[in-house]
Amino acid sequence: MKFSCEKALLSSAISVASRAVATKSSIPAMEGILVEAGDTLRLTGYNLETGIQVTVPAEIGEKGSLVLSARLFGEIIRKMPDDVVAFSSQDYMVNIQCGLSKFNILGTDPEEFPELPAVDQQNALTLGQPTLRSMIGQTLFAVSDNESRPIHTGSLFEVDENGLTVVSVDGYRLALRHEGVEEKKGADSFSFVVPGSALGEVEKICSGEESVTITQGARHIMFRTGDTVLVCRRLEGDFLAYRNAIPRNNTVKVEVEARTLLSSIERVSLIISEKLKSPLRCVFEDGVVSITTKTAIGDAADQCVIDGDGGGLEIGFNNKYLMDAIKAAPAEKLRMEFTSGVAPCVILPAEGEENFTYMVLPVRLKAN
Repeated sequence: MKFSCEKALLSSAISVASRAVATKSSIPAMEGILVEAGDTLRLTGYNLETGIQVTVPAEIGEKGSLVLSARLFGEIIRKMPDDVVAFSSQDYMVNIQCGLSKFNILGTDPEEFPELPAVDQQNALTLGQPTLRSMIGQTLFAVSDNESRPIHTGSLFEVDENGLTVVSVDGYRLALRHEGVEEKKGADSFSFVVPGSALGEVEKICSGEESVTITQGARHIMFRTGDTVLVCRRLEGDFLAYRNAIPRNNTVKVEVEARTLLSSIERVSLIISEKLKSPLRCVFEDGVVSITTKTAIGDAADQCVIDGDGGGLEIGFNNKYLMDAIKAAPAEKLRMEFTSGVAPCVILPAEGEENFTYMVLPVRLKAN
């Protein structure tokens, strides 16, 4: 195998493919990157859950393939001078040269590298990278890490005539984002669940302004953007019937500036820590919400101006869960809806299209 490639392009491709490399594996090849020089240069990382393949512009002198340690290969290229990297291999011995730097390292047999699953297209949709990136970023925090319900360790992607809806739930909160799509192929409506770990990588590879095509296969999902392809397995099972879970005929509705409310919660949360946990006690009155908490080191209180009358409704929240929802909400002004102090709080945009919904379950408060 022989090829030459710009150092910056090769280094960037290695760092993207490395995200799907297994950190520790009983199969040594899985801790490496599969380097394939064919008509193009392809780098693949695959940990049996998620696979990332990157195509790099290169001058191919001789075709071939080899597996190289992801960590060592990445470090060598990253530390090389900014020039063209010349790569050649004889059997398993690899020679890498760039400028005056030269390395000879051992690769391993590409036959030991597991094959990336093929995705048989059933349905597909296309949308912009910035749109998908924001949808993932604004829902991923609510994905469950509880393995007893594996289906909720991923996000539901639901596609219909109105566009794409992404939903995450973890038993304490729900995050929902909705946007239109550029193109759709296959059934009128379809849905699938993508593991949260894979979505974290999809969010990172969506760093530009191009489009992303998401392809649904029988057992896998493929995200393709530019020269990068990510393949992950689908999660199987019954996802929460989220439409029934969100209460919509709420009797108490108030509006608030997101940043103002977040600042108040952050100030009160200063005396809460992992060791000193305590819920926020929120009292919604006419034009103001009072937020208080008390831990072993003291107590804190703050107030935030709201539009509307909460009628003295008292409700408790886990400070982190409430902050996560307010931080993720892509709107400056929010509408908070309640029915009682023991029913969920629903957070929606105060104005414009309802393209997001967050729901946070309350925490039981001890009597004063």
